[in-house]
Amino acid sequence: MLSLIAEVGWPVIDRFRFGDSFAVSPHGLFIAIGFLMGAWILTKLLVQRGVSEDAANSVVFWSLVGAIVGARVGYVIAHFADFDSPVEWFQIWEGGISLLGGIAGATIANAVSIKRKSYRLRFFQVADSVAPALAFGIAIGRIGDLIIADHLGKPTSWLLAWTYRGGTVAPPFSCADEVCQAQLQDGHLQILERGGSRLLDEAGNVIAQGSGVHQAALYDMLLAWVLFGVLWFFSSKDRREGTTALLFTTWYGCARLL
Repeated sequence: MLSLIAEVGWPVIDRFRFGDSFAVSPHGLFIAIGFLMGAWILTKLLVQRGVSEDAANSVVFWSLVGAIVGARVGYVIAHFADFDSPVEWFQIWEGGISLLGGIAGATIANAVSIKRKSYRLRFFQVADSVAPALAFGIAIGRIGDLIIADHLGKPTSWLLAWTYRGGTVAPPFSCADEVCQAQLQDGHLQILERGGSRLLDEAGNVIAQGSGVHQAALYDMLLAWVLFGVLWFFSSKDRREGTTALLFTTWYGCARLL
C-alpha cells in the first residue's frame, strides 16, 4: 500500500489542445476557476455578514484588478534578472505570475477602494471573509500547477515523491524523448525521467537522487484544503474581528516557508 501511495505521478499536460490552432493552459484555466469559486464564496460570506451585494461585488472586482497587476509585478520583481528589457515586463502572454504578488495586489487595491467608497467597510471586516475564500481559491488553482508539473523540487524517495510519467514539464525544464533537464544555479543540473530523478553538480557528480521529486504545489494544495476546512469552521462562530484573517496569514505564511 505504501509503495502505491509513494508513486504519486501522472503524464504531464502542458496544454489542452483543440485542433491544430487553439490551446488552453491548464495553469491559467484553474487559476481562473479558483478565482471564480473563491469570489462566489467571498460574496456569500460578505452578504451573510451584513455587507451589501453591491459592496461585495466591488470587493471582488478590485480583487481581480489588483490580483492581475500584482501577480505580474510580483513575478517581475522576483525574476528581474531574467528580463532583457523593460518591454518584456509587460509580455504576460509569455508566462510568469506570482501567487503572493496577486494576493498583495488584491489586498492593496481593496485597502484603497474601501476607503474611497461610501460603503463604510472596515479592512478586517472584509479580510475575515476573504480568508476562507482565498484558501479555497488557492486549493483549486494549484490543480493547474499539478497538471503542468510546475514547482518541482529536489529528488526524493519519500511518501509523496512525484514521479515523472511523460509529457513536457513546465520551465525551467526542457524535455526530449521523455527525459527532462533543468539547468539550475551554481552549475547544477537536474534530470527527470521515468526511472527517477538525479541532481548533478557542475562536475557531473550526483548530489541527490530519488524515485521522484518534491512537488511543492502538491504540498501547498493539501495544506490549503486543510486550511480552508479549519477557516470554514473557525469563521462559522462569532470571533473578534481580524482573528480569522490572522489565522490565515499565520497558517499560510508558515506553509509557504515550509
